[in-house]
Amino acid sequence: MKAQADKVLKEAVNRGDVPGVVAVATDRKGTTYEAAFGKRVLGEAAAMTPDTVAWIASMTKAVTGAAAMQLVERGKLSLDAPAKAVIPYLGEVGVLEGFDTAGKPKTRKPKRDITLRHLLTHTAGFSYEIWNADIGKYQEAMGVPGITGCENKALTTPLLFDPGERWDYGINIDWAGKMVEAVSGKKLGQYFRDELLGPLGMDSTGFFITPTMRERLAKIHHRGADGTLAPDLALEIPQAPEFEMGGGGLYSTAGDYLKFVRMMLNEGKSDRGQPVLKPETVAAMSKNAMGATKVTLLKTAIPPLSNDAEFFPGIDKQWGLSFMINNATAPTGRSAGSLAWAGLANTYYWIDQKKGVGGVYVTQILPFADSKSLPLFYAFEKAVYSN
Repeated sequence: MKAQADKVLKEAVNRGDVPGVVAVATDRKGTTYEAAFGKRVLGEAAAMTPDTVAWIASMTKAVTGAAAMQLVERGKLSLDAPAKAVIPYLGEVGVLEGFDTAGKPKTRKPKRDITLRHLLTHTAGFSYEIWNADIGKYQEAMGVPGITGCENKALTTPLLFDPGERWDYGINIDWAGKMVEAVSGKKLGQYFRDELLGPLGMDSTGFFITPTMRERLAKIHHRGADGTLAPDLALEIPQAPEFEMGGGGLYSTAGDYLKFVRMMLNEGKSDRGQPVLKPETVAAMSKNAMGATKVTLLKTAIPPLSNDAEFFPGIDKQWGLSFMINNATAPTGRSAGSLAWAGLANTYYWIDQKKGVGGVYVTQILPFADSKSLPLFYAFEKAVYSN
């Protein structure tokens, strides 16, 4: 495995496909592969290292999902009760039916209540402006900011359909994070530290970039239409946010996130054997939780932020609590029924409970589903399964 993984990653950096990359893999016992190649910032001296800090964006969602499921275990949250009992606003949000001739949005009352299950499976009806132009149009009409500014007003976009009717990727997990805060009485980051990051030993993970994290921080790069990469030294998630973004606000390292992956491989136990989640909770999180609904292609509405994105086209995919699940064996060797997702700046992970294998791959490139970085992730994953 090591020789093949080293080769594909090193060659990609040497070709200039990615500025820098960290990739790690694990079995149930511990880390089986760890390597870093390239630079944290193109044009600067600092090398990418295994402990490099990166914005992991929507890889935050699985952590927020785990927090919500801890509170389901404790009887403080319910998967199927109306979420408005915890967050009254979730009983007021309407379904967008279009726009009038003046460009003003028209909404109606949804046919059923939003639940935590809807939020964790992305079936509540919320979307993101990155993949839905109507959300962008609504934001413009109503003065609603984009989600990455971490302003509470960003969460006031409407539903696009009645809860439970289909899958659409959006701000659902941010609302799940708000539910965690409401019933725990803690800010989301504090809850994470107390109940997940601390017990798992994820010391370089958080919404706020500490001075020691900043010393190891990689910067995001933009890929231009001609394929070239340019660093963006200013782009980062607000460090004095109105709300801590459970859908995408965390910074972390590949090795830290691998501890979360390993916890999911070990039925909810940390490396020290401490129970973080019950085995039956991990089992519930790891199963399809949205009936016959399927995951669909993410069609870009903002090309600088995302390409059209779909993992393993042709393979049915569904959603657990809160992970994508592939329903057939993937070309990389990933077992059917494995868990996975990603972050906007081309960070990726997978959790193969059947084979007891998982991995994390970190680059810092926009747009999402990058033409060079996503195939490199697949090549790394294939190498992990090669031995």
